[in-house]
Amino acid sequence: MDSKVKEQILTVRKTGLTNMFDTIAVQRIAHEMSFFELVIFMEEHRDEYARFILTGEA
Repeated sequence: MDSKVKEQILTVRKTGLTNMFDTIAVQRIAHEMSFFELVIFMEEHRDEYARFILTGEA
């Protein structure tokens, strides 16, 4: 996970609009915020995304 995707995850989390384990909602919010790198990352690396949400480690 690169720093840009990590920053985008943290930005979505700061909105407080969804539970970060609701990946569909996270992707929708990311798309609305033009965080297309995050949308693609979540499609291709869902396991890495979940690990980051659980542990804070990329």
